[in-house]
Amino acid sequence: MAGFFITGTDTGVGKTWATVALMRFLQARGLAVIGMKPVAAGCFRREGECLNEDALLLMENATFPVDYAKLNIYAFEQPVSPHIAARSSGKTVSISDIVLRCRELETLADYVLVEGIGGWEVPLNERDRVSHLAYALQLPVILVVGMRLGCLNHAVLTHDAMVRSGVSCLGWVANCIDAHFPCVEENLQTLKSGLSFPCLGSIPHCAGLEGLSSTHFNERDFFRVIY
Repeated sequence: MAGFFITGTDTGVGKTWATVALMRFLQARGLAVIGMKPVAAGCFRREGECLNEDALLLMENATFPVDYAKLNIYAFEQPVSPHIAARSSGKTVSISDIVLRCRELETLADYVLVEGIGGWEVPLNERDRVSHLAYALQLPVILVVGMRLGCLNHAVLTHDAMVRSGVSCLGWVANCIDAHFPCVEENLQTLKSGLSFPCLGSIPHCAGLEGLSSTHFNERDFFRVIY
């Protein structure tokens, strides 16, 4: 097992923060880790290069330096669905290209964590969606559930779509993105009972990345699942 694919119930649920927390969890156990965000929209330009804040965070938290272009292959300035942003830029997102780059990174580290864009069925081009990319990569998938109003419906719908897609569903992570979300524990228990794959960890609400640590995941349960 060379890595994981990190997806979410929607955009803005904290996939990047969950990925960084997981990277720190694995690194704390002596494992070399690289984070990859192959497709990103809403990027900015710096010295002529199109960059994405999420991809930069993954690059900064890698075990060793890796060229940005290897981690973020498709970077689009427009903050819109990637298939629209790519079309506007005269480009086409290629799943085979992403798989090739991922395989190259897998030779450098113990684990490569590939973060998707948006939710599970976000279009990447006129034919392929994020779900197709996850299937092509053949990496176990971890679902990030943003704990906020509506998360139960979004989580169940995404769970069912993941199961139908034929990917290996490793588990899910609760990310408490709403500091004022009521009945958090009750919602967590509903999800633990309703989703067929296990909860791997829970990330509390925190104001900055310094609040992310290796303690948000249950070590015994996590490694029991992946091995």
